[in-house]
Amino acid sequence: MRMKLTPRLILALLFAIVAMPRVYAQVVPAETRRTFPLSVGAGLSGFDSSYGSGMLLGGSLWVDYTPTQVPRILQGIGAELEVRDLSLNRSTYQPPNLREDTVEGGVIYFWRHFEKLRPYGKFLVGYGNIDYENSSNAGVVRVHDSRTITVFGGGVEYQVQQRIWVRGDYEFQNWPDFWKNTTPAGSLNPNGFTAGASYHF
Repeated sequence: MRMKLTPRLILALLFAIVAMPRVYAQVVPAETRRTFPLSVGAGLSGFDSSYGSGMLLGGSLWVDYTPTQVPRILQGIGAELEVRDLSLNRSTYQPPNLREDTVEGGVIYFWRHFEKLRPYGKFLVGYGNIDYENSSNAGVVRVHDSRTITVFGGGVEYQVQQRIWVRGDYEFQNWPDFWKNTTPAGSLNPNGFTAGASYHF
């Protein structure tokens, strides 16, 4: 038996097709509607290098990937990639012209108990470079050193717009075997804060 398409039936079908996306959007949680769980951020960092005196300043960039299709116990876990260049304010630092730059990656966990506020903790592993000047009998010598580093940190993000979150971050770094003339060899432990904002796709 063939169905006859009357104007009344056509109108009812059109209404149903238009209404379906709205009904679906109301019942799907906002978190699952994100098609690409990625955020990109930038900020200003101030660090104590633990070598000499003064505060090193510079910029930080980070990318966070927090998948939504994970078991409930793993919700909030993700991966972070972070790059930092601390090359500002080095003229007032001792030793002279001290500069540090790092690239790090690892695990980050956001505690999603609050709607707009997300505390987090992170553990990263990366690579760090340090440059400074050293005076000797031959004159001023430029020194360069690098290490594989481990990083512990945490902070909080706060949502200020639908996709914009501001971040306050603290980080503690361990550069092993930096002071080789001590027994055992001592570590360099830069630590500091970053303030910035991120865009959530």
